[in-house]
Formats: sequence, C-alpha cells, structure tokens
Amino acid sequence: MDAACRGGVDLIQLREKTVSSREYYKLAKSVKGITDRYQRPLLIDDRLDVAQAVDAAGVHLGQTDLPVAVARRILGPDKLIGATAKTLEQAQAAVAQGADYLGVGAIFPTTTHVQTVHTSVATLTAIRQAVPIPVYAIGGLNATNVAAVAPAGVAGVAVVSAIMKAADPEAAARALRQRVVTVIG
Repeated sequence: MDAACRGGVDLIQLREKTVSSREYYKLAKSVKGITDRYQRPLLIDDRLDVAQAVDAAGVHLGQTDLPVAVARRILGPDKLIGATAKTLEQAQAAVAQGADYLGVGAIFPTTTHVQTVHTSVATLTAIRQAVPIPVYAIGGLNATNVAAVAPAGVAGVAVVSAIMKAADPEAAARALRQRVVTVIG
C-alpha cells in the first residue's frame, strides 16, 4: 500500500471478501494508518460498519450491498459514498439515493471479482453523460488499455491488479497515473 501511495494513487479502496469482521477491521485500521500518512482518502468496500469503525473517508457499495440511501442516512453528508453501476438505471438510482461517485464496469475481464458483467464503453459514456456526479471506469484496466475509456470522458479509473500484482507497485502506479493523465486528462 505504501508503494501505491508513493506512486501517486489518489484514493485507496480496501476490498476484502473472505476475512472475518474482526480481521477486516484490523486490516482497515492498518491501511488507514498508511493512507493517513500519505493524506489519501480510504474507502471501505461493502462494509459500512468497518468504514465507521476506522473513520474511513467513506464506503463503496455494490448492487447487493446496503442501499445508498441507507448508507447516506447513517454516514451523513460529509462521508463519501460510491456505488457500482452497470446500467443507466442503476446509475440514476444511485445518484437519486445520494451517491457521490460511480464506479462503472467491468470494462475488461478482471480477476478481482468472481462474477463480472461486461460493460461497454458506449454504456459507460451514456452513464457519464446522464449523471451529474463523477464516473470512474472499473474492471481490468491497466496502462496498456486505459485509452479505451478516453472517449467516455470519465473522471478517472479504478484499478487493483495493474498495481497490486505488479513486481514494482510504485513504478506501476506512477506509469498508470501518467498514462491516465495523458489519455483521460
């Protein structure tokens, strides 16, 4: 995590699907120490309770998690709430419920999700054009394919494997950040 932050990652989302609540809390607390040191926001995937327990910047919710409106009521207006959307209808519902940003995809196949649904760049573009909040492309993105989402005009991209599975995560993060700035802006 240190290396990714040194490489220029703007925000960290902690995602753990197979650990106990206590283990997730301990890991989140540890990661929060790193993100605080680099002054990067930490979002917790799926788990509102863990986000609250470590005073994370917010939470990211998928379609099977708590509804965005419930999370907004619990967290209040000052915490970030992101939502995953794969369709225009899901995106509009998340916005109506109070989401601050959307993660849209999977644009490419990814190994970080067990079940993925491909989202076309055309759908990504339609969502970005229809909602007033930032839209981030997700799913299988890396420095060699990120240009594919440039026509959509997204605010940025979210990646895991391109950085965390790299031999040198700091260099990978730096290269990806430079490529994103070049092709997305």
